[in-house]
Amino acid sequence: MIYVFSGDDRVKISEAIKKVLGDEYEIFEGENLGVQDIVNICQGTSLFGDKRKILIRDLTPARKEKSEEEDASGVDFYAEFLKYVNTPHMIVIWETTLSRKKSFREFVKLPGVKSRQFKLFKENDIFEIADLALVDGKKAAIRLRKVEDDNDPYMFVGLLVSKFCQKYNYGRGEKEKRALVALSELDMQMKTTSISPWLLLESFLLELS
Repeated sequence: MIYVFSGDDRVKISEAIKKVLGDEYEIFEGENLGVQDIVNICQGTSLFGDKRKILIRDLTPARKEKSEEEDASGVDFYAEFLKYVNTPHMIVIWETTLSRKKSFREFVKLPGVKSRQFKLFKENDIFEIADLALVDGKKAAIRLRKVEDDNDPYMFVGLLVSKFCQKYNYGRGEKEKRALVALSELDMQMKTTSISPWLLLESFLLELS
């Protein structure tokens, strides 16, 4: 199986890598790999057994100074990986940025490849959702769905509390006060029920406005 992880949340990516590969695995730097290295990684065995656990860091960004579509050797690296997607080994490719290569986009769509992107919450997202929550819960819930994948709902609630505290300290408004009370109740619900935290968050946003 081959996994491709990308994004700017290094903590969550590290956790995902550990879930897939465990604590012990081989590490390869993408900058140092040639085409034959890819063949060896996908097909070769090791002294520790027939199935290897391998992490490849920055296969594409390492080549950003080279041709957009090809390595200096004239071979596109993701196109080469396409030949070995059914490798018996566990391989994680960690890209710090998403590749724009056509072969990369084709590669991550294959059944034998699992691709996940881990984004940090951006402060603008928190501000926008907090503002929307006071006037249009439906739009706030829709906006939430766009940022909830691969993120921590408990952290998001903490950030919302921080933003509403700022709003309340600035204006002492009744809406902001009501939001803080509702967030306190939401925090208790998330800790005591088996309902999806994201579903509870959406309900909070819909009801608040």
